[in-house]
Amino acid sequence: MSTEGNRLGAATSTAVDPFLSLRTLASYSCMSVRKLRQYLHDPVHPMPHYRLGGKIVVRRSEFDAWMAAYRRVGQADVEGIVNSVISDLRRV
Repeated sequence: MSTEGNRLGAATSTAVDPFLSLRTLASYSCMSVRKLRQYLHDPVHPMPHYRLGGKIVVRRSEFDAWMAAYRRVGQADVEGIVNSVISDLRRV
C-alpha cells in the first residue's frame, strides 16, 4: 500500500470512531460551538481537527484524548493541610 493510501486510511471515519461536526461535538461535549472554535486556535494546546473546505470536523477519539489532558482529580484540601501544619508547629 502506498504512503498516500496509509494516510487516507488513517483518517477514515468509522461507526466506533466517527468524525464529528462542531455542532455534533458541542452536543457530545456539553460545550458551545463558540468555545470549541476558541479551542481550535488555543496557542498552548489546540484541539486537533480537520478542515474539509469550509467544514471543520473532529475525530471523537482525538477529542477524547485532547480532553484527557485537562483532567483533574479532586482538589487538595488546602485548609486541612494548613490546619495540620499549624497544629504540628504548636506542638513543637
